[in-house]
Amino acid sequence: MKRIFIDGSAGTTGLRIRDRLAAREDIELIELPESLRKDDAARKKALCAADAAFLCLPDDAARQAVAMAGEADTVILDTSTAHRTAPGWTYGFPELSAAQRAAVAASKRIAVPGCHASGFIALVRPLIDAGLLPKDALLTCHSLTGYSGGGKKMIARYEAKERDALLDAPRQYGLAQAHKHLPEMRAMTGIEAQPVFCPIVADFYSGMEVTVPLFASQLASGAGIDDVKNVYRRAYAGPVVTFRDGADEGGFLSAAAFTGLDSMEISVFGNGERMLLTARYDNLGKGASGAAVQCLNLVLGADETAGLAL
Repeated sequence: MKRIFIDGSAGTTGLRIRDRLAAREDIELIELPESLRKDDAARKKALCAADAAFLCLPDDAARQAVAMAGEADTVILDTSTAHRTAPGWTYGFPELSAAQRAAVAASKRIAVPGCHASGFIALVRPLIDAGLLPKDALLTCHSLTGYSGGGKKMIARYEAKERDALLDAPRQYGLAQAHKHLPEMRAMTGIEAQPVFCPIVADFYSGMEVTVPLFASQLASGAGIDDVKNVYRRAYAGPVVTFRDGADEGGFLSAAAFTGLDSMEISVFGNGERMLLTARYDNLGKGASGAAVQCLNLVLGADETAGLAL
């Protein structure tokens, strides 16, 4: 039985991870009483005693936790932004390639991908690897997310009995084009320029729909929408990420379709001239907690889907 510690277990991501692990018979959770949850000495002891630890913390606190763990043999899975492009850390998206999956399984330092970044990378990286999309392509990404991605303060604002009427409509943010997910979106796809990124938060708890629009003229000479679909068919056959053709709901595409799940669905819509590449998943699932548990399963040599809701 492996001992697992969740540093930041009271946050949205930590709570979902705990929920996914609670019934596992191969795992023992190290839990601190509320009075010691922010006590550095108690946290350090738990970090060093664990076989693996999830960091569900702000960036600076995550860096502090890594320093606390020091040379301990603990596998660290960091859900913050702090280490996603840092040297010595493995990016926790095993579907990128067989080599990436093996690297995650063997790593002691795993950076769990950002929610928006997960969909963009899942859509763009296979096309780059297949030679269908050049690395100098100029891309745009739209991402629609539920408000739980904003953490406890945003959740409280949306769920308050009396709230600002502006919350009744979707709200675009990241307007300065400096969103914290952009560095990993570029690094893990290999594109030369960061995309124009348009994240939007709306009045539903969780779920995510990431869209990358493409002109057929941006693809390699002679390639078209069927070639794009075939790349995804080969890349995403499950168990967590799958390609599905014709996935719309009567001409609509709901960002809440995967709420509560840890899977991701890749689809392609459009025609011979213009296409929409889409990824749908839960921002708390494959976009956060589910991805973290999937990586832990690989490290432990367990069934990759153990504890996941697919």
